[in-house]
Amino acid sequence: MARDSAIPTESLEEILAWLNADREVAGAMYVQLHHDLAKIFLWRGCSDPEGLSDEVFDRVAKKVHEVRPTYEGDARNYFRAVANNLIKENIKKKKTHLSLEDVDPLEQPQAETEDETKANREECLQSCLQELNSEMWEMIQAYYAKEKQAKIENRSKLARRFGISVGTLRVKVHRIRGSLEKCIERCLELKARQK
Repeated sequence: MARDSAIPTESLEEILAWLNADREVAGAMYVQLHHDLAKIFLWRGCSDPEGLSDEVFDRVAKKVHEVRPTYEGDARNYFRAVANNLIKENIKKKKTHLSLEDVDPLEQPQAETEDETKANREECLQSCLQELNSEMWEMIQAYYAKEKQAKIENRSKLARRFGISVGTLRVKVHRIRGSLEKCIERCLELKARQK
């Protein structure tokens, strides 16, 4: 899921202030909320729980200045409501995808096109990964290396190794992923034009 940009500093500050007046407590709540949202997305069968959690924070950041002054109750409930909307969007996307039951296995030209598309995507991904500097490559590879609890611990260690917070790590990886996605799209467009 491609997103426009990372959360602007002033929006992040307002989100933290909304979560709790004590900045340190607010930071811990922010990290815990991101983790909780990722769990919700995982439980609901969404394909990119971490990315969708990032998307929740991106969307809240765009609205926080107008919502916060009039919102009553726990701010985390607003984040959960945004997450529920994303889940609904995710379900709609799944419904628009073609299921395997609708595919005729005797249609060879379609299968060849899919194999060719997959090969092009893989080739473009490899090409775009080579454009990353060694720090970016190491960061993106290590960020997605583990699963479940090991993933959380691994990301904390990775953030310490780079001398940044987990939140900053998440933003950096988000930016790297965004640039990779754009690079892959450009590569695929170029391949399509060359046919």
